[in-house]
Formats: sequence, structure tokens, C-alpha cells
Amino acid sequence: MSEPSAPEEPDDLARRLARALVCAAAEPALPGVLLFDLDPRLMDSVAQLFTRIVAGSGVLDRSGPEQVPLMLGAITRDEDLWVRPRLRREPDGIVFRVEPGPLVGADGRPGPPPVVVVPDLARLSVAGMRAAVQLLGADVAVVEHSGLRQVARPRARWLAACRSADAGRLSPHLLDRFAVRLQAAALRLPPADHLLATLPAGWRTAAAQGVPVARVTDEVLTRVPEFLGPDAGVRRELALARLARTLAALDGAPAALARHCDAAALLMGLTAADAPHPGDGDSGAADPSPFAQRPRPASRPVPRRGDGAPPGDRPRPEDGEPLLESEPPEGIGTGEGRAPVVPATPYPEDEAEVLRDFAPLRNPWQRRRGAASARGVAVGTRRARDLRDLAHVRTVREAAVHQRVRGNRRFTVSPVDLHSYVRAGTPERMLVLVLDHTCRPGDWDWQDALTPFLQWAYTGRAAAQVIEVGSAQARDELRAESFAVRSVLDPRVLAALYRPAGRATPLAHGIEQAAQALRRAFRQHGSALAEAWLVVVTDGRGNVPLRASHTGRLSAPVAAVGVEDTFEAAARIGAIDRTRLHVAVVDAAREPYGDLPFTLAETLGGSVVEGRPVQRTRTADEGAAGER
Repeated sequence: MSEPSAPEEPDDLARRLARALVCAAAEPALPGVLLFDLDPRLMDSVAQLFTRIVAGSGVLDRSGPEQVPLMLGAITRDEDLWVRPRLRREPDGIVFRVEPGPLVGADGRPGPPPVVVVPDLARLSVAGMRAAVQLLGADVAVVEHSGLRQVARPRARWLAACRSADAGRLSPHLLDRFAVRLQAAALRLPPADHLLATLPAGWRTAAAQGVPVARVTDEVLTRVPEFLGPDAGVRRELALARLARTLAALDGAPAALARHCDAAALLMGLTAADAPHPGDGDSGAADPSPFAQRPRPASRPVPRRGDGAPPGDRPRPEDGEPLLESEPPEGIGTGEGRAPVVPATPYPEDEAEVLRDFAPLRNPWQRRRGAASARGVAVGTRRARDLRDLAHVRTVREAAVHQRVRGNRRFTVSPVDLHSYVRAGTPERMLVLVLDHTCRPGDWDWQDALTPFLQWAYTGRAAAQVIEVGSAQARDELRAESFAVRSVLDPRVLAALYRPAGRATPLAHGIEQAAQALRRAFRQHGSALAEAWLVVVTDGRGNVPLRASHTGRLSAPVAAVGVEDTFEAAARIGAIDRTRLHVAVVDAAREPYGDLPFTLAETLGGSVVEGRPVQRTRTADEGAAGER
């Protein structure tokens, strides 16, 4: 028989992870650990390792009770965190009581602190995000919920994972609560016993026995800004200083010195030469509004005829080519199959290009009447509390597990098998944006005119429907293309603003799709859709009839048929309820036929917004008068 192979020696990243988990378990001021780009298959192993470290069970000592971590995700609600209903039998009968929940129920009780695991921080529910902001790093928490009032000292340790690409979407208030951060994209995790054996003997039981508090010297306070930069937030500086203090205490030193600060920075992957430059790392700063600054990527210029198109953009077809020939569609973005670039900094939100949600720690207000379980898209399931909105597949699967134990001849569904859907909130506002790319000359950036509408959709958490007309990258230039997003922060919205212009303008088809999207939204959501905006950016000149868009063939001269079809499609939108729908037409100010946008706005029942400023050319007489 061949001898079993020896376990692989832990690499540097695995050793750093084990030391970081020990520091978070031993120091109450470092209760949160955030791992970026961790392989999801390793999340369970890392959670078990952290649970063992928090419980104080070393490599050989496993006599303590097994602790089960609390898993938080998209379906977590306030009732699951702060309170726990109990039915107790008493001499007078069965009594219903409300006890503290898992996050605050361990205060004052013997045993290790609870462990909270968040597999994906970007998908955590608003209730879970608020709980993390309120508890991580707090000395005292006051809970008032469902008749329960308790003052507790938070003891829970948090372990979360997040992709670097999603860090920019999260609130800085939430990210700054996680003091210990590591880039774990290349983590190879050996067995827990083998990894814990590499730690010093005193580190294995540091969480259970406690460590003395070491002093922080001036050397550490001077060294911290060299790693974090002069503009770092206070929470980041405190986190690095506390981590250095914890490492000094674990080593038995009475005070933290500069070498302990260097070890703490090395543990998190920081170097003095590559110090980050955070923009709003301090949690005291409010979330900025992304459309107030209107960032425009320099790498996406508006292409003109004759200019070299950037990679990924198709050149304009030559005038001699037939109108009906469509080139293959091109993808948006890099799209070359390369692995995503993972930043080496433990603060990837400083370099993120995506925009943050408006008020991400606040639930959108719902006006719709009825049960909350009937709203929104299903994001998970849970045990049913009533017979509304049942998840039939999950219910049958749960019942199938217990059929052999129940011993029934027929398939039986018990009340404990019933599961219902957990649904996300339904947006109560909607923005329908129709972009006519052929009306945009090279000297006009229409994002300035669209900023107020994008700002409204951003602050109102409105859903968006973007309809594109006349793009050179369209799959079929005779048809309009559209896509729906849950927020204007979706990268596809910004990409749609900078597409190159083609030749065909199926404006009638775009207006028809806008009418269908509005009717579908009002019919689907009913009274939940409180307000909607239709914004059309066009010069009104459509050169593709609606029949050609439906059939995909252009068989007769166009003439004015495309414009007439556009007005007929717009008349259908004009009949929609005006109490909840607002319409605006952004005038491209192109001549001739400059009155077409005004006629379109009148047909839609909306108003005209000035888009491109008109610069009037001076005559020779005006120029001579100006010189005199």
C-alpha cells in the first residue's frame, strides 16, 4: 500500500489568512474580515476555519461545542436578525415570547461569540447591510423591535466575501466597517489542522484566553500614513493601528512598534510605495451623486466620419453599400475572454469605475397595497408563514426528502414542508429613454441634456428601459433595439450614450417599442408604478417605415412614410394616463425640418427640452458692425 501523500505546505497567502482570522477573533475592535475575489468553493472551508479559531479550538483540542455560523444573504430580513419568537409551555398554558435574535442574543452569555458569514456582500439584503453598519465596531447596540427593547454589547465576528468589481457599488459606510481585508483571488487552502499547526502555540487559543492590550507608540502613528496615504479615512488608519497592536500583543510585546505596523501592512497586502489614494474612504462622508459630476470616459470619443474608430467600434458603411446589408454585431467592452484584472490593493473601491446606488442602506418606499410577498422578483425562498405566494418546486423537493421517514404510501406534503418566495422590492418609478444616434453631430454631447433625467432616475431608484435607434452597431439597422435594466447605474446605459451613428433611422419602431414598454409597465405593476418619464432624443427625421422594421425588408422609396409612422406611433402614447406619465423631447436643433421635434412633442403630449445649443452664424454686415 502506498503511503498517503503529505499535505501541501501552506503558501504565504494561506498563512496571512490564518493570522488575519486570529487577529479578528482575538481583538474585539477588529470584528470584520473581508475577502476579495475569494473562490466561492472555498467559502465554506474558510468559514469553518474562522469558526474554529473564534471558538478557541486548536489543532488537537476539539472538546468544545460545535458552533454553527449565521449565514446572511439576499433573503435576510430584520425579523431574522434582531428577534427570535419562542413558544413556551408554562403552568398557565402556552405563552408566546419574543427573545433577542442571533446577533444580540449572545451578550452576557458564556461561550464563544457568534460568527456571521456573508458569502456575497454585494448581494446582501438591506437589512443585513444595516445590521453590519450598526454592529461592526460598535461598543453598544440598542435593539427596539416587535416589543423587545434591549441594550447589548455586540460580540459577533463577521466574515464576508466580495468581488473587487462589485466593491464600487457598495456603500463606503459598509466597507469601512470591515477593518481586516485581504485579496484572496489566488488562495489555496490546505486542511485546517495543517494550517493551524503553522501558527505559534499561543495564537491557537488567543480568542478563548484573550490577549493583553499593547500600547500604540508614536512610531506606529507615524508609520500608518506612509502605507495608507495622506487622504485615508480615520477608520482605515484605526484599523491598521489596531491590527499592529494586536500583532504586538500576540507576540507578547508590551507596545506596538514600527515593525509591528510593517507586519500589519504586509498582512493586508499594503506597501508604502503603492499607497492607495482613496476618494471618500472616510465613512463620515456622504455617498456622492454620480450624475452630478457626469464622468465621461476619455477612451470613448464620439466618432466622426473619417476618424479612426476605437477598437470594438464598427466603421461606418460606405455610401455605395446597399442599405439592407447588416454587418455582424459587435460586443460592448473588452470581451476577449481574458481573465479579469484583480487589483492588488485591499481597497478596490477606490479604483472602481462603477457607480454606487443612491442610499444603499435604505429600502425604497413601497406604495402598493397588499402583501409584500406579491411584489418584485423572487430572490430566494423561506419557510411559509401563510398560503400566499408558495414556491411549489421548493415545497415538493422539501417534502420528497421526508417521504421515507414518514412511511406513507402516498406522497404527502406536511405544513412544515411549505416554502414561499422572498421577493425584492418593486421599483415605483421608471425611465424610458429613446436615443436616436443619427441626430447627434460630432460636436454635441447629449449627456448634458440627459443629466436631469438620469439624476431623477438615480435618486428615485427607477427602473430603466433604453431604446436605441440608428446605431452603427445594431444587429439590424432597420429595427430599433432595446434593453431593460433595474437601475441607470448599469454599465450598458453609459455604453449606449456613446455608440457610433449609422445611416438608417427606424424612429417609428423605437416609439412603438416605447409605447409597448410603458403599457407593459403600467399593466404589470398596476398602482405600484407611481411615476414614469419618457425621454426622446431625436431630430424627428425617421427614414425607415414601420412596415420595413416589422418585415426586415425595404421594398419601396421611403419619402415621408417613416415620419408619418412615427407620429402615428406617438399618438398611441399620447392616450396613456398623464397623471403618472411625463414626456419630454430633447431637441437636436438640426436643420432643415427643425419643427419636427416640436410636432413630435405635441403628438406625444409632452414638452420640448433644449438639447444642442444653436450657434447662429454672423453675416458679413453683422461682422462689419461688430468691428466698428
